[in-house]
Amino acid sequence: MGSEGACAWRGRMQKNSHAIALIRRSMDFDLEEIIQCIKRGDTDSVQIHLQEFNKEYAQCFFFDKEERNRRKQRRLEEFKKKKVRNFTDSDSDCEEYEQEDRDLFLRQNLALVLVGFIRTEVKCSLLKVTLRSLRILSRDKRVLAPLVTDSAILTLAKLAGLTTEETHEELSNPDENFYDNIIVSLAKAKAQHTLSNDDADMETSEQTGECTEEDSRSVDSGDVDGMSWVSSPPPSINETQRSSMHQKVLERGRRDRRESKIEGEGDNEGEGDLTEEAKRKEAMKVLCNVVYNSSWAQERFSTLRLIHGLIELLSAGVSSSTPSSVQFYELRLMFLMTALRPELSKQLQQEGGVSILTTALEGCLEVQWKDQNQCVLDSVAPPISLEASQRIIEILKILFNITFSSHRQEPSEEDAAQYRHLVAILRLCLMRKCMLADDTDDLQGHTVNLLSALPLQCLDVLLNVPLALGSEQFSGVNMDCVHKLLLFMERRLEQGEKVKEKLTPILNLLTESCRSHRETRKYLRNQILPPLRDVSQRPEDGSTVKSRIVRLMTHLDTDLKHCAADLIFVLCKENVRRFVKYTGYGNAAGLLATRGLLGGQSTQSISAHYSSDSDSDTEEYRQQKDHINPVTGRVEAHQPDPMEGMSEEEKEEEAKRLIRLFSKLSREDIIQPMGVDSDGRLVPMTGLGENSILEETHSDSDFEEK
Repeated sequence: MGSEGACAWRGRMQKNSHAIALIRRSMDFDLEEIIQCIKRGDTDSVQIHLQEFNKEYAQCFFFDKEERNRRKQRRLEEFKKKKVRNFTDSDSDCEEYEQEDRDLFLRQNLALVLVGFIRTEVKCSLLKVTLRSLRILSRDKRVLAPLVTDSAILTLAKLAGLTTEETHEELSNPDENFYDNIIVSLAKAKAQHTLSNDDADMETSEQTGECTEEDSRSVDSGDVDGMSWVSSPPPSINETQRSSMHQKVLERGRRDRRESKIEGEGDNEGEGDLTEEAKRKEAMKVLCNVVYNSSWAQERFSTLRLIHGLIELLSAGVSSSTPSSVQFYELRLMFLMTALRPELSKQLQQEGGVSILTTALEGCLEVQWKDQNQCVLDSVAPPISLEASQRIIEILKILFNITFSSHRQEPSEEDAAQYRHLVAILRLCLMRKCMLADDTDDLQGHTVNLLSALPLQCLDVLLNVPLALGSEQFSGVNMDCVHKLLLFMERRLEQGEKVKEKLTPILNLLTESCRSHRETRKYLRNQILPPLRDVSQRPEDGSTVKSRIVRLMTHLDTDLKHCAADLIFVLCKENVRRFVKYTGYGNAAGLLATRGLLGGQSTQSISAHYSSDSDSDTEEYRQQKDHINPVTGRVEAHQPDPMEGMSEEEKEEEAKRLIRLFSKLSREDIIQPMGVDSDGRLVPMTGLGENSILEETHSDSDFEEK
């Protein structure tokens, strides 16, 4: 880079530093001004400043992550232009990292101030704005420390309506010293950084021989190395160490899609939304963020027994004729806690959570009952609204969390009746549509997840529905739900993203349903495995449902390929010959090896619960049966004999060469020769090294020379 380019580059960096410094001074002023306004009771000014903060950062999630990505992109673009990194790059990096630390320092102190502020008597409109600021700050895990203390959690819980108890003296209103200490801390941080940067600037000027007035103004920034913010919680709250314990249930860094659809302009602090319900909603949102981002907050939420207040709120909301707008966030918080704390999931189940949530689900769908376990399905009913669909999905997720362990258990008579009642409502979730196609897919996906968690014997409610005009039926049985599940699986097969998460539940559900219900198995077999006629292509080739599932049988993910193979195997009534016929031995080998069926035998215990109907071959299949390659499952083109024209001695020598090759690969642990034992399972082949053929002196060296 020439001297002119270096000078221009240095000039741009100095201007950028000056702009950064102006931003820093602005942020310092804003935070100090907010503290001063709170201290002197100027609530109107506090509200104005916080509204500006909320407007600026309303769409910002994980501040530092976004800023780092933007910085990396800027450096990459500059590097592409200049093709060389100038020494000023490192200075710029340091300044940007210092700015990042400075912003974090300010946000931590702002969160601390606001937590103390909401404990005071604040009017509803200002309290809502303050809670919204805390909600924005709570998106950053490194700012959470002031929000995860017992006093902060109890304060938020009280504002959210989870508890009415008066808290301990920790919640006493902050005095003037509290705010003065923070202001002093900010001043010290600013002064320390200014001093360190003055020293650095003097060194730079000695090296370059120049120091402009603009340079001196640009060093006014904060350096928080070795500092800690005021009134930090005890060292036992170590979010950095505890973050690894956090189970990620939601996708990080993405705003809730349904929330943004429904609230629309709800983030604007309008005068028409200053109600107790709006305050509770904001407090509940902050709690959701804190609980999601902090394993310590999850533990304290459980220890403080706040789940009881949440259960009471949900019970009261279920009995109300018009659910409040806070109910979605109550359900979201319940979902987070039951997903992250197993003991709370068990506690909710023991306290009648299934009954409470089933009633809530019934209310969201406005269910009308035709019989004990049969809901009225109105074909002309309007789609499910956005508000109702979001609540329904949260309810389904919570129900899955508290019932997933009951799948293999034998339910009591009372529990079985309750589950059948729930399955009847879930049938509506499968059959009805939402206003948006994506919401319909989400609703059906969570319904499938819940159905796969319930006891199998309770799923007969899906089929015990009288036939109606236009119903999908097989042998006189209503197959509307099974058909919906089949269509749902086809859509998931076509999507091709997050394959395991999206396909495993529906594959398992259909497999278990086929094992339990003969009519379901026969219907799905006709749809997925129609009689073989064309055997000119491999079973995994093509765009049919069968070919897509067969392709999954060789997927890299073990769980997914076993789920796909299990479904085809059950549709073949767990008959090995039939299974190989439809999939080819190469695709079937994985499941057969796992179950010890490589020998081709099918035990009586496996197939005893299936009917004795035969699998008749089509005329087209019988004509080509003898020409089908059992490994690939199709008719192969005629291949010439590789040993044609070889003498017996040459054939024997070729056989010995292959044996030597396999022996060498085996000794070097590249492959392990396997065989099939009498039980049909793969076992390592022993004694190969003792073969006299392998002891010939010319074994390895001669082979390598050849």
